[in-house]
Amino acid sequence: MRLLLALLVLLAPQAAGAAACRDDSFEGASFTLCEVTAEEDLRLFRDGADGPLGSFRAVDEVLAAEDRQLDFAMNAGMYHRDLSPVGLFIGEGVQTAPLVTRAGPGNFGLLPNGVFCWGTPGQGFRVIESRAFAAEAPDCRYATQSGPMLVIGGKLHPRFLPDSDSLNIRNGVGVSADGLRAVFAVSNDEVNFHLFGRYFRDHLGLRDALYFDGNISRLYAPALGRHDGGFPMGPIVGTVVPKG
Repeated sequence: MRLLLALLVLLAPQAAGAAACRDDSFEGASFTLCEVTAEEDLRLFRDGADGPLGSFRAVDEVLAAEDRQLDFAMNAGMYHRDLSPVGLFIGEGVQTAPLVTRAGPGNFGLLPNGVFCWGTPGQGFRVIESRAFAAEAPDCRYATQSGPMLVIGGKLHPRFLPDSDSLNIRNGVGVSADGLRAVFAVSNDEVNFHLFGRYFRDHLGLRDALYFDGNISRLYAPALGRHDGGFPMGPIVGTVVPKG
């Protein structure tokens, strides 16, 4: 009976607009990923009426006014102590933080870094190296900058070392070549950048991928019974569906 129920759940169609989340593994490390299609309502969140939202729960409270809720979410880029973005942030077509193209300290400044950009549902996703973004100035309804790039045109970031002992829980996003899919992933084990980049390129087959953050990497995936908590976060990315 249990086997039959499990098969029925696997074969049942997903609710319209629902992100597809699942646990995964690569080279002995555990990951969780959520795949979003270009038709879904994917948004960036930063501030509410009382300042930075900071949590998945606060985002859901804001969406309740639209009779909507989060279906999937994760932290989406590095931020300062006041929770403001370190780099570019565009929400609903309005830029509230500037693009940063100079090298600097920390992972964000480990060039090349990049921008995750998308438009209205159906227009597709892009991960673009930051200086190429500055030259092209694409039209983004939503955009968040972070770094380093994990995969650039099918190549790993040139500074990644296969035997690096810099291990951390990490999260990021990769996009398909046609821009119709964005795959968000978080490692459940501590991994180095080289393995994390290869997870996107070699395991998921994505030619462009961007690192979001490490250590504070958090995922909201109620379909998997997952709601990671912790200190307040800066930018948050998530899919929005009708409430209930």
